[in-house]
Amino acid sequence: MVKTHLDIYHLRHSQLSQYERDGFLSPIRVFSEQEAKALRLQLEIYEAAHGSVMKSPYRNKPHLVFKWVAETIRNPKILDLVESILGPNLLVWGTNFFIKEPGDNTFISWHQDSTYWGLSRPDVLTVWIALSPSRRSNGAMKMIRGSHHLDQLPHIDTFQENNLLTRGQKVEFEFAEENAAWIELEAGEVSLHHVRIIHGSEPNVGADRRVGLAIRFVPTDVSQVNGIKDYATLVRGRDDYRHFQHEPSPEQSLGTAEKNAHTRIADESFKLFYQGTGREPKFSD
Repeated sequence: MVKTHLDIYHLRHSQLSQYERDGFLSPIRVFSEQEAKALRLQLEIYEAAHGSVMKSPYRNKPHLVFKWVAETIRNPKILDLVESILGPNLLVWGTNFFIKEPGDNTFISWHQDSTYWGLSRPDVLTVWIALSPSRRSNGAMKMIRGSHHLDQLPHIDTFQENNLLTRGQKVEFEFAEENAAWIELEAGEVSLHHVRIIHGSEPNVGADRRVGLAIRFVPTDVSQVNGIKDYATLVRGRDDYRHFQHEPSPEQSLGTAEKNAHTRIADESFKLFYQGTGREPKFSD
């Protein structure tokens, strides 16, 4: 079956209808394969010197310390896609790397992103960028079509060792897994998904690592309701609400000021992700 590539950055009515019906939209070509290769190279230059970014604090909110990620979240093609769904005034609330090495047994349990984020309403859109091919064999995402129409569902925290989610959270809801849609992407393609879509992914049993960067967008009138100081980056339009502290943009990658800002801001976000668990994140450096 031949994939249909969406390459118009302001979404058409039919594409918006598809997103509203299914809760996701993919694949969309944003970067060329060569551009994706160049982005991946910048990540892997860092990893060659410091080890896997997945074992570092910079897995979370890397746009605060890497200039290339800060530029990526402001890419006009990406912002056009997001504006079609969320409107003209946009914040990036978070960014995360999701990387699976061949044979490392890491996976993501079935879950809704909205479970522990504490945002005032589910107008949240994730743009997931494939920096390598993402296929069933190497742990591509899978989604339950239309499940974003459900309310926030209860989850249990498993803290499973190889689960890439902070709490190993797993949705308590019965559904037919065989009906899941697989989100297979080529390098440089992106998928869009709603904050309440039930999704997960299997371990990488392929030959190459699966490298993805997730960008979480919210309109500026969304707020944090879980009682913590929260931060976001204004990337398009204006913020008349100021519900979030505005984040600084990195002037250089991994500079002292950038790393200090990341520590201060990421510490607040980890309070949210681990709230009520008595646990803290573990890093190798």
